[in-house]
Amino acid sequence: MASADGGAYSYSLTVFSPSGKLVQIEHALAAVSAGTTSLGIKATNGIVIATEKKSSSLLIDSSMIDKVSVICPNIGIVYSGMGPDFRVLVTRARKSAQAYWKIYGEYPPTRILTQELATIVQQATQSGGVRPFGVSLLVAGWDSHRGSQLYQVDPSGSFWAWKASAIGKNMVNAKTFLEKRYNDDISLEDAIHTALLTLKEGFEGQMTEKTIEIGVVTVPTPAEIESMGEVQPNARPKPTFRKLTEEEVRDYLSL
Repeated sequence: MASADGGAYSYSLTVFSPSGKLVQIEHALAAVSAGTTSLGIKATNGIVIATEKKSSSLLIDSSMIDKVSVICPNIGIVYSGMGPDFRVLVTRARKSAQAYWKIYGEYPPTRILTQELATIVQQATQSGGVRPFGVSLLVAGWDSHRGSQLYQVDPSGSFWAWKASAIGKNMVNAKTFLEKRYNDDISLEDAIHTALLTLKEGFEGQMTEKTIEIGVVTVPTPAEIESMGEVQPNARPKPTFRKLTEEEVRDYLSL
């Protein structure tokens, strides 16, 4: 008889426990919950994703740590969980985005790239000799098909669209805080301030531009959208996603 924590089934990825669970996925979710807090907020004119960026030693060069990554000019992602697993998924996502560009002459819509990432993650739950990815992702992007979109991808390969979400060790408190502060008319500037306030709720130590990383999606104006249609073939479009500089983060923290 298997024990309550999964027993012998906790060592197998491809065998369901009697209760119908793949226990290794629950262990992967535990790895995500042990990671630093990350969150995303969808605004009327964009999206903000933010995360804690802490190093395990003062001797580590924190400028080399990237928790918010640019996938292509219109999409960025942030993670909670295991950094090496995230690095693998970032590489796969960038290759997928470039392959889409070479075929269609444009970068992939946010949902298409999210679905591709979720498929990669799901395949790792259905194969022998591998383990699930120990990360959850927040994918933020803008495209002309659906506008600005925020998705969450979990170690099971499931993904959902969110107005606001949080992952990591302070996920429950962060989501509760966001539920109280979020409204459908929130602007990007207010969303950035709300993201910082949410992170501050569970932040250990001093919050500075060195310990916070923020990425923003900005919605193009109608004139900019029209100009995108006039771009020459194979020309790179104007980026809609970017990471805030340390100076910009410092200015927001000082307000």
